[in-house]
Amino acid sequence: MPSDRTEVQVRPGVGSDLEALTSLYNHYVRETPITFDTVAFTAEERRPWLLSHPEDGPYRLMVATEADSQDIPGASQETLGYATSSPYRPKAACSTSVEVTVYVAPHAGRRGIGTLLHEALFEALSGEDLHRAYAGIAQPDEASARLHERFGFRHVGTYREVGRKFGRYRDVAWYEKEL
Repeated sequence: MPSDRTEVQVRPGVGSDLEALTSLYNHYVRETPITFDTVAFTAEERRPWLLSHPEDGPYRLMVATEADSQDIPGASQETLGYATSSPYRPKAACSTSVEVTVYVAPHAGRRGIGTLLHEALFEALSGEDLHRAYAGIAQPDEASARLHERFGFRHVGTYREVGRKFGRYRDVAWYEKEL
């Protein structure tokens, strides 16, 4: 009988992740108000985003995968989610601040994937010259708020009716964490 808990690996994102990451993100574009993008992307359109997250520095991309079998060469790995740190604002004075995001595959929720991704992301960022991390959470999203609060984020305010998606205006709650 197969186990419903296979090993999850979290590692830096690489070029070969582009298709899977684009597909995962497009789910949230098409099906949820979590992101304010309204048109799905092609992988080539997302390539600059992927390339803006190198393996070192303050702007990282961590990917969670589940291997069908760790011991079988060439076994496929399913992408379960990803987390990023990106520039908070494009102003030089904001260079020690990052905005973080986490996206988990819809079928992989409630398995601790978001926690594993945040752990890996903040460990990777620990040696960087960073002062604050920010997260904007489209409302309502209690699961994301709880995840960020577990990592020491605190709610600092809410922008009302920032974006309109699926015919409804959406608020964005802002959280910050000292690094």
